[in-house]
Amino acid sequence: MNKLRTVIIEDEAPARDLVKAYIKTNENIELVGECQDGFTGVKTIMETKPDLIFLDIQMPKLTGFEMIELLDEVPEIIFTTAYDQFAIKAFELSAVDYLMKPFSRDRFNEAVNKVLARLESRVESAEKIRITNKNIENFTNLKRESIEQIERLFVKTGTKIDVVPVDTIIKIEAQDDYVEIYTADKKYLKNDTMNYLEKVLPQKTFTRVHRSHIINLNQINKIEKYGKESYVVILKDGSTVNVSKSRIKELKSQLGI
Repeated sequence: MNKLRTVIIEDEAPARDLVKAYIKTNENIELVGECQDGFTGVKTIMETKPDLIFLDIQMPKLTGFEMIELLDEVPEIIFTTAYDQFAIKAFELSAVDYLMKPFSRDRFNEAVNKVLARLESRVESAEKIRITNKNIENFTNLKRESIEQIERLFVKTGTKIDVVPVDTIIKIEAQDDYVEIYTADKKYLKNDTMNYLEKVLPQKTFTRVHRSHIINLNQINKIEKYGKESYVVILKDGSTVNVSKSRIKELKSQLGI
């Protein structure tokens, strides 16, 4: 088997140096890239298409888990972290191993051997080496069940990644398998679900007023009634959003009216 083409994604230089030192002593690995943040990690993975990544979880700007969601193809993953509370999520993503810092050379080699064994098994059974989109979907669904409310959304368009602070969002509209996110400056199309966003957006600020719309309560200009039991929200940007009959009571309660 050829050497494992490997990328290190870790924000702390000493931690990267440790992994590089271990790699130099392992004849099964070829280092093809190292990154100190998740954004560079996404770009490097897309360019080099490695077999394996050593990935830290807690990184500034973009966590390891957030980075993975932006990938079209996910290599084999060995997580390296100082925190053990992420272990279940890591293995649900089909990570090969989970190394707790500081880890020894023997523990490092043990994790690499697991990668080799997994890839050899897949080759023998003619399975794809890459983690499929279904693996990512299953992990994402698990993460969504326990995720805390978020302060930002990441939108990938080609090789570009936009960071959208949630407080800049005016409204979100369902578009088939995607959602369209409206801000004052731009619209973003993101592969996500309304149900997920309804759960993770700050509930004091955002509410779902229709199966196809979530709005920022701070962006409401006024609510108007039309017909017998129908309402429409007029937002500060001048756009209008229909409110479903089942949601109007909750909306009024949130607004204190």
